[in-house]
Amino acid sequence: MSASSDLPRPPLAPRHWPAWLGIGLMALAARIPWPLQRLLGRGLGNVLRIALASRRKVAARNLELCFPALDATARDALLRRHFHALGIGLFEFGRAWWGSIAPLKRGLVVEGVEHVEAARAAGRGVIVVSGHFTTLEVCGRLMCDYVPLAGMYRPHSEPAMEWAVRRGRARYAAAMFPKRDVRGVVRHLKRGGMLWYAPDQDPSGGDAVYVPFFGRPAHSLTSTHTLARMSGAAVLFYRHVRRDDGGYTLTLTPAPDPYPTTDATADTATVMAGIEDMACAAPDQYLWIHRRFKRQPDGASLY
Repeated sequence: MSASSDLPRPPLAPRHWPAWLGIGLMALAARIPWPLQRLLGRGLGNVLRIALASRRKVAARNLELCFPALDATARDALLRRHFHALGIGLFEFGRAWWGSIAPLKRGLVVEGVEHVEAARAAGRGVIVVSGHFTTLEVCGRLMCDYVPLAGMYRPHSEPAMEWAVRRGRARYAAAMFPKRDVRGVVRHLKRGGMLWYAPDQDPSGGDAVYVPFFGRPAHSLTSTHTLARMSGAAVLFYRHVRRDDGGYTLTLTPAPDPYPTTDATADTATVMAGIEDMACAAPDQYLWIHRRFKRQPDGASLY
C-alpha cells in the first residue's frame, strides 16, 4: 500500500477541533529554526519530567533495572538527559512531518547502505530493525533519502491525528501498513521492498517469548523471526543517534549470521541483544518511559 494511497478526507467536525488545534501548533513549531528547537526541546523536557510524574517513575525504575552499576547521582543525570531528548524528539516529530529537514542534514553521517544494496541485488527484501528511540521519526525520514523504507503503524483512535500521522509519513515513507496487515507486509518484502520495524516494546498481543534485555526477562515479539522466514528477507540492524553537535549518525549493520534460524526464541534474543546495543550507544535517547518489563515469567511486578 502506498503511503499516500487511500488517505481519507480530513475529519472536520467540531468534535475534532481540539485535536486540530494541537496538530496546528505542532505544524507551527516545526518551522522554528533548528538550533532554537533544540534549546526549547530541552526546556520542554524539564517541564515533562515534572508534569509526567508517573512516566518519570517508570523511566527511573527502568534505568535502575538496566544500569545497576550506576550510582543514584549518575542515574538521575541520565534521567534528566532522557527527558531533554524526549522534548527535542517532539520537535523532531513535527519537523519530520511538516517541516524542512535540510538543517538536520548538515553533518549527517550514513553508514552501511551497501548492505541494503547487496540484499536487493540478490532479489531479497530487507527488514530494518531498530527500537523505540526519541529520534525514531526524524531519523526514519532522514534514512528515506537513501533507501525506500516502508513502515507499520498502529491506527490512532483520534481520526484527526490518524489523518495527520498518515499524511505526514506519506511525505517520505515508501508505504505504510497497519500493524495487523502481515500478508501485505510479506508481499512487500517478497517483491524486494524494505520494512522499518521496531519490535522492542512489551506486546499486548501476538506471538511473544521472554528473552533477556539488559539481563532481565523481557516479553518480546517473535515477529522479526516470522517475517524473515515467511518472506526470505535479509535483516539489518538500524542504529540512529542524535549527536551532541546536533547532527545525526545512521548506521546499518547485518544481523548475526545465520538469521533467521528455526528457533524463534533464539532469533528474538538476537534481535533484543541488537536493540540493547543500540540503547547502550545512546542511553539518553531510548524510550525509557515505556514499561518494558511490565510482564515477568513469574507474574511479579517490577513497577
